[in-house]
Amino acid sequence: MKPERLQKIKGVVARRQSDLTVVLENVRDQHNVGAVIRSCDSIGIQEIFVLYTEPALQADSIVVGKRTSAGSRRWVDVHYYTDAARCFAHVKSRYQRVLGTHLDEQATSLYRLDLRQPTAFLFGNERDGLSAEALSYANGNFLIPQVGMATSLNISVACAVTLYETYRQREMAGRYAQQEAFSDAQQQLFEDYLQRHKQSGSHFVIKKTA
Repeated sequence: MKPERLQKIKGVVARRQSDLTVVLENVRDQHNVGAVIRSCDSIGIQEIFVLYTEPALQADSIVVGKRTSAGSRRWVDVHYYTDAARCFAHVKSRYQRVLGTHLDEQATSLYRLDLRQPTAFLFGNERDGLSAEALSYANGNFLIPQVGMATSLNISVACAVTLYETYRQREMAGRYAQQEAFSDAQQQLFEDYLQRHKQSGSHFVIKKTA
């Protein structure tokens, strides 16, 4: 491995945000899933959750192409669930709050949220948004302000806007500053990434979480 590549991996590991994730519910277009993975990797998210509760979308595994994720799938862990209760039990065991993208009277502007807190962002599908079941697990809702004729954004665009506001707040708070030494968890991730570096392929198969 070239020294430049090794330093790149070390820098990525150092800036991973272990208290931040994304949950996608019934997102139909795999290109959108790939684009979300790419955005997550770019701001330091290590794992995401993909939930398919609609029978027509469920399968033993899903495939994310290299083109849409730009190779980010190799570096981001994806947990695939078909049962909402089990999915959110996993999410809530690791993240302090779940914020859904749902337009209601109680929704808060994205730009009024403190995104330095441990958070799981919940996004629904392109057609129907979030289901009532998924919303029942959320601690609150937020919206991305818009002033045009359209009332919604593409799911991958909405996710990117949300994540980069999160990045802005965390970067200002020094959350992306590199430490002198890795924690035990970071060292383990670094060693894992060295193994991932050896992988190749044009797509990645994500198996359903048992």
